[in-house]
Amino acid sequence: METNFNALQLGDATIARADEILRRCVHCGLCTATCPTYVLTGDERDSPRGRIYLMKQMFETRDVPATTVFHVDRCLSCLGCMTACPSGVDYMHLVDLARVRIEQRGHRSPNNKTMRMFLSRVLPYPSRFKAMLILGWFARPFREMIGKLGMKRIAAALELVPKDALKLKILRPRSAYNPRAPQPKRVAIMLGCVQEVLSPQINRAAIRLLRRHGVDVMVVKDEGCCGALSHHLGREDEARSHARRNIDALTAVMRERLLDAIIPTASGCGTMLKDYGNLLARDHGYAERAEYVGGLARDATEFLSEIELNPPVMWTGLKVAYHSACSLGHGQKLDDLPRQLLEQAGYTLTEIPEGHLCCGSAGTYNIVEPELSGELRDRKVKNIESIAPDVIVTGNIGCITQLKVGTNIPIVHTVELLDWATGGPCPPALSKMRGRAHPIEALVEMAKVSAKEKALAD
Repeated sequence: METNFNALQLGDATIARADEILRRCVHCGLCTATCPTYVLTGDERDSPRGRIYLMKQMFETRDVPATTVFHVDRCLSCLGCMTACPSGVDYMHLVDLARVRIEQRGHRSPNNKTMRMFLSRVLPYPSRFKAMLILGWFARPFREMIGKLGMKRIAAALELVPKDALKLKILRPRSAYNPRAPQPKRVAIMLGCVQEVLSPQINRAAIRLLRRHGVDVMVVKDEGCCGALSHHLGREDEARSHARRNIDALTAVMRERLLDAIIPTASGCGTMLKDYGNLLARDHGYAERAEYVGGLARDATEFLSEIELNPPVMWTGLKVAYHSACSLGHGQKLDDLPRQLLEQAGYTLTEIPEGHLCCGSAGTYNIVEPELSGELRDRKVKNIESIAPDVIVTGNIGCITQLKVGTNIPIVHTVELLDWATGGPCPPALSKMRGRAHPIEALVEMAKVSAKEKALAD
């Protein structure tokens, strides 16, 4: 793509980076078929190619038109376009740069500004988030009326409030040492902010699973939000602040003993952690450490694959629909690995039609863009229900929360199923299926007896 930046503009590091990314685009349009918003609307401006043109114009003219704000805001950052792009266009960082520029210079309505600020000040903090869930639980019965009054974003947020919000507890797990393991590996687990409130059992399952594989698991004392929520809202200073806090906390842990990996159990956090080097590249006090921390980040399935998953000890025969979270499949290029581990653990996987399309969660997208998010959720749920699985499995808390609203099929995190298969308890969401689990040793013995009886009969 030809760009028209002058020398003065290119002296700005942001413009120089945008120019480098823009020039890689060859207008081929292969990205459009993988873009969820373009699939829904058919509007070129809601496709990666169309947004690239809008962002190019914005950076060249320094003007931030309302049209650009509207269509960039509608981007999910699912990164499906990057998987499809033959030219290697770094769309992820281009749209990040655009969001920061829009946040700094764009014109939003007072309600929109207030909502975005509210989300960035509440969701990354577990105690605040829990308090808002409790308030939301009381307001939830009135969500339809609130939506009819024109407050669609608030109504969408209330729709996501879990029915058991009053029972939620923030239970911070402890570090788990494994002194009997020979030269055990040592990892730090990132608990997440939203996940720590909504589904703390995911972190506990991950810790049990890792410890069962001879790994020492550290829970980092001063860990906080990874920064992804603020980052995708264009609030770059807040995102960097979150990143610095985590880097300081992780550095303190590594002064005692180096870590083999840093493991977030929410794939959205994993994509963000792996990008810390880019986020703080111009921060002389943190750039080097940010690059090091990002290099240690591993998704739980990625790390388990490296150390080799234990053979399963429990067989359930469950039919599993694996939903590949965009942040894992497109953002971290880990689409096949979780599937392979689930199959190794004895589960039967069934492919979801249009599995590459986003479910519409995308961080805060299901709140700030409720209509498109709802359409994508319903489309995803329809495709999942068409294959009639026993359970839906995914690696991101955002996807779990989003899909729960649209279906009665139970949804669990990948580590919960892997934990159950290798000796852990039945995931809470699958309590009604507990009776379908059978120890593999007992099944083998039964098979031997049956074979022996058949031989004697013959």
